Amino acid sequence: MNRRAFFSALSGSLLAAPLTVEAQQPGKVYHVGVLTNNASDSAEVRLWQAFRSGLRERGWIEGQNIVIELREAEGNVARLPKLAADLVRLKVDLILARASTFVQAARAATSSIPIVFVAHADPVGAGHVASLARPGGNITGLAMLMTDLAPKYLELLISAVPMAKRIAVLWSPETPSHAMALKALEKAGRTLPVQQQPVGVRTAAELEGAFAAMARARAQAVLVLIGPIFLAERQRVAELAMKHRLPTISTLKEVPEAGGLMSYGPNQEDLYRRGAIYVDRILRGARPADLPVEQATKFELIVNLKTAKALGLTIPPSLLQRADQVIE
Repeated sequence: MNRRAFFSALSGSLLAAPLTVEAQQPGKVYHVGVLTNNASDSAEVRLWQAFRSGLRERGWIEGQNIVIELREAEGNVARLPKLAADLVRLKVDLILARASTFVQAARAATSSIPIVFVAHADPVGAGHVASLARPGGNITGLAMLMTDLAPKYLELLISAVPMAKRIAVLWSPETPSHAMALKALEKAGRTLPVQQQPVGVRTAAELEGAFAAMARARAQAVLVLIGPIFLAERQRVAELAMKHRLPTISTLKEVPEAGGLMSYGPNQEDLYRRGAIYVDRILRGARPADLPVEQATKFELIVNLKTAKALGLTIPPSLLQRADQVIE
C-alpha cells in the first residue's frame, strides 16, 4: 500500500470512528470564523453551499446554534493577517481557513483557537501540521496534496500537448504550498522530456507581464498552481493564455470553465462538505491534535474541447475517454 493510500485509509477510519468528546453545551450558540477570498464569487458560492449542507446534516443551523463570521480577502492576501486577528478578537470557537495561504494567517494569529482547513495543498510541507496521522497543535483538516499530484499534472499536459517541450509554471510566492509544489515538479520533470520555467506572480497586475515572459522564453504550455490570485483572476489567466496560444492545466475545474484547456484535481464540493465533519467534531469537544488529516478521495479530469479547437489541438481520444467532463 502506498503512502497516499495508507494515510487515506488510516485517517478516514479514525475520523469516522466514535470519539469520546464532551457534549455540546445546551443552548450555546457557537461562532465559527471563516477566512476566504470572495464568498460571492460563483466558484466559491457552491463550495460554501456544500459546507453549510454538511453542517445542517449534523444538526448545525445558522442563527440557532451556530453563527458564521465571514472574513474575505477579496483578492488581496495582504489583508489576511488583519482579518485573522479580527476573528481572534471576536473569540470565535473555531476558524475555518480554506487553504495554505489562509491557514498561514490564522496560525500566526492564534495557537489556541482550533483551525480547520478544507483544501490544503501540503500541510506537512508547509509546517502547519506535524504529520497527517497526528497533526498536533490546533490545526487539522482536509488535504489535496498537490506535491503528490505534481507528476500527474505534467503527464496529462504532455498527453494533451505532446509537442510541448518547454512548460511554464505559474505560481505565487504568497502561497506557502507553492514552493513545495515547485520542488515536486522539478523532481518529476527529471524523468520527462520537458523543461520547466517557473514564473512567479504576487499580484493580479503582474499577470500580463508574466505571460509576456513565458512567450519570450518560448513556453509551449502552462501549468497553473492554483492559489487565491489565480482563482480570482481565472478569466484573465484564460484570456492571456489564449492570447499567447498557451494550453493550460490547473487543479480546479473553474479554470477550464473560464476558458483554460484542462484541469485535474479533487472534487472541491466533497472536501468542503467533509470539512463540516471536522467543525462538528471539534465543536462537540474533540481536539484538532487528535483528528488525523484526511485526503481527497474524489478526483476529476475536465477538458475544454472548445479551447482545444481554438488552439488547434486535437485531444487524444484516450484522454477524452478518461475525462469526467468535456466542455463543448
